[in-house]
Amino acid sequence: MMLTHKVGLQEYGQGVKADFVHSENITVAFWSIPAGTNLPAHDQIHEQIVNLLEGEFELTAGDETERLTAGSIVIIPSGNMHSGKALSPCRDIETFGPVREDFALPAD
Repeated sequence: MMLTHKVGLQEYGQGVKADFVHSENITVAFWSIPAGTNLPAHDQIHEQIVNLLEGEFELTAGDETERLTAGSIVIIPSGNMHSGKALSPCRDIETFGPVREDFALPAD
């Protein structure tokens, strides 16, 4: 069986907009991030693939810092501490495995 989902970004906090699609084994997150937004250092049990669609984002993973631009794809292994900052307005798609049960849009 195939299920369809039309992405509809909703306010997630401080100008950040998001939508999440969950399957049995993965979560795909669609993000719209305003310039200047900081992502505090954190890690998670999930593997993460980041695909930056628009903008510039400075990502620090472990002891490496890279400036991502549109078309950049980064793999962040499970348990890897990472942080970042949107240097311009950004849009990206992130894939997580296993499912990010903690990712849900706030209740209306």
